Amino acid sequence: MDDEPLKDWAERRDAKIGRLRAVPVVPGDGPKGGHLQPDAPRVIERWNGYAWEPLAFAANLTETKAILYPAAATSEPPPAGSKPKPLGSGTGKHRKPPAPR
Repeated sequence: MDDEPLKDWAERRDAKIGRLRAVPVVPGDGPKGGHLQPDAPRVIERWNGYAWEPLAFAANLTETKAILYPAAATSEPPPAGSKPKPLGSGTGKHRKPPAPR
């Protein structure tokens, strides 16, 4: 038999406890992708090891992302003074050839 030991299975299951997911609250069999209705409310659910249980409610996609990804919501934007470097001189193969005159 190629069954995995119960101990290994239990460790994998326990590693998933506490995971969060967002479920859009839409009527019927409407779109389930979060990006399809960014203004739709969402239920935040937490995996308890056996079933998904309601944890919180978010009014839209922006609030949902703040709950699911708190580190990304608090990260600082890049400094305003940083500018991209201009292209150096040269005629590399990736450069657009000059227009005929």
